[in-house]
Amino acid sequence: MSADWVNDINKMQNKFGVREWINSADSFQLKKYLEFRLKFIKEEYDETREAIIDEDAEEIVDGLIDICVVAIGTLDALGVNPHKAWDEILEANMTKEVGVKESRPNPLGLPDLIKPNGWEAPSHKDNHGIIPEAFIPSKDKHWREKDEFITKGD
Repeated sequence: MSADWVNDINKMQNKFGVREWINSADSFQLKKYLEFRLKFIKEEYDETREAIIDEDAEEIVDGLIDICVVAIGTLDALGVNPHKAWDEILEANMTKEVGVKESRPNPLGLPDLIKPNGWEAPSHKDNHGIIPEAFIPSKDKHWREKDEFITKGD
């Protein structure tokens, strides 16, 4: 049994050449990679949603784990330290309080976490990996001509 999902995903990405590809990608390719991975998460979400409709417990478990794998794998591939990011989010969430968030319906009446006065958002400063490189204007005409991914307005 594994106790470190991040390390497992890192090994998998090394095995299948994801890290090698990321290391040779230009800024345009990095941005397209981010867009591809976001679409991948949506695909997994849609499949999980369908599994709920079909009342298929096997596919629900599979889909939820796949969402985690894709999200953690994306962070790891782009040089973000997922452990550090997780700790930042957890610490910020643990300072929230139980309350009612008017903008989010809660028909089950479960405890909802709200941000108390003075709440501080998590900071991922110094843990962006190579994500900022995805936003450097690309001079690679070949890739711009093959742009089949998300564009503004999608």
